[in-house]
Amino acid sequence: MNTVHRTCTLCEAMCGLTFEVEGDRILAVRPDEDDVLSRGYACPKGIAMADIHHDPDRLRQPMRRNAQGSFDPISWEDAFALAETRLNAIRRRDGNDAIGFYWGNPTGNDHGALLMIGSLTKALGTRNRFSSGSQDANPRLVTSLYLYGSASTIPVPDLDRTDYFLCIGANPVVSNGSVMTAPNVRGRLRAMQKRGGTLVVVDPRRSETARLADEHVSIRPGTDAALQLAMVGVLVRHGRIDRAFLDAHVRGWAEIERRLGALTLERVAEYTGVAAATIERVALAFAEAKSAVAYSRMGVCTGPHATLASYATDLLNIVAGRLGVAGGPMFPTSPFPLDELARRSGLEGHARWTSRVGGLPETLGDLPSPALAEEIETPGDGQVRALITLAGNPVLSVPNGKRLDRALDGLEFMISIDIYLNETTRHADLVLPPCWGLADDHVDLLFSALAVRNVARWSPPVVEKKPDELADWEILLELTRRFGGGPTGEPWLDWMLKWMAPVGLRWTPTGFADLVLRLGPYGDKFLPFSQGLNMKKLRATPHGIDLGALQPGHTHRVHHQDQRIHLDDDIFLRAFDHLDQDMARPTNGALVLIGRRELRSINSWGHNVPALVSGKVRCRLHIHPDDARERGLADGDTAVLESRTHTGRVEVVVSDEMRPGVVSLPHGWGHGASAPWQRVAGEHAGVSANDWTDDRLVEPIIGQSILNGVPVSVVAAAKVVAA
Repeated sequence: MNTVHRTCTLCEAMCGLTFEVEGDRILAVRPDEDDVLSRGYACPKGIAMADIHHDPDRLRQPMRRNAQGSFDPISWEDAFALAETRLNAIRRRDGNDAIGFYWGNPTGNDHGALLMIGSLTKALGTRNRFSSGSQDANPRLVTSLYLYGSASTIPVPDLDRTDYFLCIGANPVVSNGSVMTAPNVRGRLRAMQKRGGTLVVVDPRRSETARLADEHVSIRPGTDAALQLAMVGVLVRHGRIDRAFLDAHVRGWAEIERRLGALTLERVAEYTGVAAATIERVALAFAEAKSAVAYSRMGVCTGPHATLASYATDLLNIVAGRLGVAGGPMFPTSPFPLDELARRSGLEGHARWTSRVGGLPETLGDLPSPALAEEIETPGDGQVRALITLAGNPVLSVPNGKRLDRALDGLEFMISIDIYLNETTRHADLVLPPCWGLADDHVDLLFSALAVRNVARWSPPVVEKKPDELADWEILLELTRRFGGGPTGEPWLDWMLKWMAPVGLRWTPTGFADLVLRLGPYGDKFLPFSQGLNMKKLRATPHGIDLGALQPGHTHRVHHQDQRIHLDDDIFLRAFDHLDQDMARPTNGALVLIGRRELRSINSWGHNVPALVSGKVRCRLHIHPDDARERGLADGDTAVLESRTHTGRVEVVVSDEMRPGVVSLPHGWGHGASAPWQRVAGEHAGVSANDWTDDRLVEPIIGQSILNGVPVSVVAAAKVVAA
């Protein structure tokens, strides 16, 4: 029996796990007590990784869809030849943009696949690239791009040293951080409170994090931007802003200060549903704390003012003098300088082109996913006629999923790189399953740049990859080569690698990560006697290397030529105007739908694991007692939930954790269509929250999906039947 220490790759937390392995069998999984970041913590998803590895429904060979809609095995060579023939024929006839590409969240935890995405899409030559970012973090990335000059300059809460944690539209006790890698957030927050710190949570629902909080501020969904900007206004009026910092390091403060004048406490209180006295008290407490940090996430990033709300979080931190200060929002020193790589590769950018039909702008090379269905459906030059998906399930994650579900049937050809047949991949003509990630090594390439402590880790494979298995990156590399590209996406470098191949020099993602590591802030820069980091040293430290607490300072992460933080970019001023227009409209009092994160869910997958779906039914609509009483609903009743896009039945949970006027469904369920291929998920199908979200409702600044605050109606099913 072998013992293997490995980073969990199911979410951003990067928890360390210990595997007991015998051959291909994983006998046990437990938290790694000596891991430098998680230190003996792991959530139920990590412990269930063995069940995913052994899942009999997981695909283990390429599959081709037959005329009857079922799937037959096909060899790798035949699969790649079919992909090459069909996609090249479509490209020759209709142009490069006729091929679309969609990649999902798991790619962020796969350094090999992450490094190959750009190479494949460059080889295809398509601009029709989509990702889960427009249902997730794009507002955060765009905010950083314009504020600091780089989308990779993302301030992370110094959670272990702060005295005041203001958490807005996030539930890190369940997520263990999101764009904040922090295993065991519950334990870290309790430690903060034990040392005298304060936790304030702003959320329409009394979430798991809010239940832990010293104060829960209930807010009307989608109004977070106004609340935070009003807090900034409070600090201005009370003389609690750091004018010395603003004068030395910021551009455009005078314009922003002028615009804040329109956001009076009375006006914002009416709009947000938060009392003016509460807004003022929380703002002053934030300013008076010895150290403090404001943090916002999914609830903010998927609302109608997502970009402005993300910006407002940073603005609050900046004006209060918290940026780059211990206990505030700080910048990790990642061992892998991805920000430099992203800028040099041309990845970073926004609005360099727009979608053909709706005119929605790209972000870091990806178009907003709400445009995908219309790009498939609408005839004309550039119509998407073929699609490749990578580790994504957009039918369950994109607004108005049923429309996309229908649109996928209209494609001429579709390839999915995935370990399951699911609601999206069932439409594919060809499914290429990678080996389960535990059969390949892993480098914490992306999320080490978002961690609350500087760490470096490499993880070995847990099980041996079989001769007929390919990793994600090997599949992407072979497709890239068949479409005329190479592993780096840079023709001159790919030519060199091809020239060196006969002498045994071969590109691998881990080899590339080693190069990046050596060139990074802790690297050996190729000096043979240096004490710096390289992959050999990481391999020799199975629990990772602790590189210390986050370091003070911010100027080294500001990349504008004038070395200033740009508060007054046009994108932010337009966002201010949009908020002002929205606040001028009267509220109609309709119910609105928000999402809900769950500890045992991995977005839209993981529900085929018995341990992750056991117990009471979790895919149910939560509703406040007053709203339930008004509609004649009791706990456990069935209701009809209706929006512009969908009408369907849901089971109701009556709960005072909800704000009146707000109902909530968890994201990622709705597995009825995949029941023939995922038996456990099919038995716990639930409903997809994104059948009710609206692809016409997008944030107008960057085209972000609006998944929170969607207007709905709820009626008791018995009344519908009677009518």
